[in-house]
Amino acid sequence: MNMAAATSLSSSHKLTFSSSHLQTLCRKFPLSLSLNFSSSLSLSKPLTLVPASLSQRPSSLSPRRRFAVRAESENGADSRHYDFDLFTIGAGSGGVRASRFAANFGASVAVCELPFAAISSETTGGVGGTCVLRGCVPKKLLVYSSKFSHEFDESGGFGWKFETEPKHDWSTLMANKNAELQRLTGIYKNILNNAGVILIEGRGKIVDPHTVDVDGKLYTARHILIAVGGRPFIPEIPGSEHAIDSDAALDLPSKPTKIGIVGGGYIALEFAGIFNGLNSDVHVFIRQKKVLRGFDEDVRDFVAEQMSLRGIEFHTEELPQAIHKSADGSLSLKTNKGTVEGFSHIMFATGRRPNTKNLGLEGVGVKMSKNGAIEVDEFSQTSVPSIWAVGDVTDRINLTPVALMEGGALAKTLFRNEPTIPDYRAVPSAVFSQPPIGQVGLTEEQAMQEYGDIDVYTSNFRPLKATVSGLPDRVFMKLIVCTKTDKVLGLHMCGEDSPEIVQGFAVAVRAGLTKADFDATVGIHPTSAEELVTMRTPTRKIRNSSPPEQERLILELKLQQGFDIKFESIYGDNGTPTFGENNKQAEEKTTNWWMGN
Repeated sequence: MNMAAATSLSSSHKLTFSSSHLQTLCRKFPLSLSLNFSSSLSLSKPLTLVPASLSQRPSSLSPRRRFAVRAESENGADSRHYDFDLFTIGAGSGGVRASRFAANFGASVAVCELPFAAISSETTGGVGGTCVLRGCVPKKLLVYSSKFSHEFDESGGFGWKFETEPKHDWSTLMANKNAELQRLTGIYKNILNNAGVILIEGRGKIVDPHTVDVDGKLYTARHILIAVGGRPFIPEIPGSEHAIDSDAALDLPSKPTKIGIVGGGYIALEFAGIFNGLNSDVHVFIRQKKVLRGFDEDVRDFVAEQMSLRGIEFHTEELPQAIHKSADGSLSLKTNKGTVEGFSHIMFATGRRPNTKNLGLEGVGVKMSKNGAIEVDEFSQTSVPSIWAVGDVTDRINLTPVALMEGGALAKTLFRNEPTIPDYRAVPSAVFSQPPIGQVGLTEEQAMQEYGDIDVYTSNFRPLKATVSGLPDRVFMKLIVCTKTDKVLGLHMCGEDSPEIVQGFAVAVRAGLTKADFDATVGIHPTSAEELVTMRTPTRKIRNSSPPEQERLILELKLQQGFDIKFESIYGDNGTPTFGENNKQAEEKTTNWWMGN
């Protein structure tokens, strides 16, 4: 049964709740009907099936579309008047998308946001949010700027000569970047205005499940959406007041001469590439052995190697303990392994936290996790039925396009009578490091755990441009394929233009195309991307499809026979179950014993 359809049924029709999915939706969004029914019901009046939470629209807002067309009910409709159908706190990517879509669907919508500033604070923000103002967009502009130094180096092999060394002017970059941000925040304001969304400048705080206080003025709404995103986090260590975060790094008054970056995630690597390309001396301090925890292991190794070749120094397994500022203004960073001195800047890229402080959430009963993230169900509904949340504030997949998807899905759920669950399958992502990374689907480790038997195709090659430039640039590509179905489970690339290339291939991975489909696709020559459709021979084949119970039984029988079982021999060096040659022989012997041979 499609909840989106306005279903008109006569008395001769029966509506049976036999679909488990429909039953789930009905439990999530109870239908307000004036009818008695058990397993089936007969309807003598036309009606539209809508969630009960959507069927309480006040008639006072008659110029807007009415979302609930109800059968006559003894209970009657909610007679409370609300200023808006939807009030959104936060005008970032997710909040703007949800608000605009909701208004286009006929809802009356308002959104509040703090005044614009390049660096966010308790009192400043700006329409556009993190991505537009202090994330994806300004970062990418700085990446573009920093890449020219590498291109100057490449140009020599192609015959270019310079009378003098090119010089970079930081103030010009900052001024042009800020002008672009002002243009973009203006565009976002126009988007809201053109959709009929009312923009209110100020800090919003929830007073009760239907009321928001914006700098002393109260607004009521049938639904409240929280889309306030997250903010950078700097751990408290002695001298941490001298450190900067990613917000400040995008708007520095002068370019760093020597910078220490604490963190091994994508933000740390992106800024390391930026400042390295702008000829700063860059040191990256990570607490683990490798960068990019959670990414594919081969990619982690490759990108660190390539960045090291460009002059970035990695300090692994080092924990920051203190920052000291000298009389000359220079900074030193003390770690568990020693002290590095002479930094003009020390930046912490140690993660972001949901921006949920001082929103009044605890007072109205909105449940949050230990890190402050708002807990939501699959429809983005919080523990308070009239309050919803999307984007980084929920700490699901913290990517701008995911926030856009969640915002659009919420608008459909609330105001188009289409309960919509965001689909997180095969979400592509990129790291704008230098070289950049693009990925979609499962890592090799994830695929091994989920599918067991997989084939892994890899290619590590020198791109055409590097053959003439003479630089040590390389490209790495990887396909992970399910042996049983031939389906491509994951695709990973590190090298020039990786994000652009992977965006296109993400369509194929999400569509469930097979390795045979890739092989049958004609490549574009000469490109790096064609390598993804010309890899024919697996680099390695991993076979681990034994059911857990069978593995347990085999292990027990081996132990009974006195085999010397070691953890590594059963599970491999990385802790993933695998049977080597010796264990295969032991398995055969055990099986023969079990069968009485």
